[in-house]
Amino acid sequence: MAEWFTELAATFDEVWRELAQGIEDRHAPARHPAVATVGRDGGGEVRTVVLRGADRAAGRVEFHTDVAAAKVAEIRAAPRVALLIWNARDRLQIRLRATAEVHTGAAVAAIWAELSEAERANYGGAPAPGTPVTAPEDHAAASDPRRFAVVGCALDEIETLHLGPDRHRRARFTADARWRGTWLAP
Repeated sequence: MAEWFTELAATFDEVWRELAQGIEDRHAPARHPAVATVGRDGGGEVRTVVLRGADRAAGRVEFHTDVAAAKVAEIRAAPRVALLIWNARDRLQIRLRATAEVHTGAAVAAIWAELSEAERANYGGAPAPGTPVTAPEDHAAASDPRRFAVVGCALDEIETLHLGPDRHRRARFTADARWRGTWLAP
C-alpha cells in the first residue's frame, strides 16, 4: 500500500484525521492552529487558537474566543481567514482558507453549558484582551457567557505541503471542486 502522501485522496483523508486528532488530543499538532486575519490597519494579524470543532461533511472547523478580543472585530470586518497547522513529526503543513462567522448568545449557549469552570474563566475578565496592564496580576479572570463566541469557519480551500525524504509534495483541494484534489509544484 502506498504512503498517504503519494495519493490525493489519502492526503485529503490525512488532513481530516489530523483535524479530528486535534480536537481529541491536546498534544496533537492540529490542536493549536495559527489563524490569520486582516488587522484594523489593513496589515496581517496571526495568533494561535485552540481547535474546538472539525466537521468533514460540512467542510467546517471552529474555535472559541472572547467577544472582546481584537480578532472578533477583525473577522466581522473582513471574514476571510486562513489557518495554519504544522506537524513536525510527519513534516506536513496544512493550510486552510475559510470564511469565518462569529456566533454568540443563544446560538452558543449549549456549548457554553458544556465548558468547565476553568474554561469559562477565559471568556470575560477585566480589562478586555489586549488592554495594557502594569503587571499580569492586573487582569482578573471572570466567567461571562456574553463574552463567549464560537468562530465557525466554512472552508473554501485546503492546501498541503509534505516535505518528503525523496521529494516534496503539494496538493490543493477546493470546495468548488467538491474537494477533488490537484497536485501543485512544491
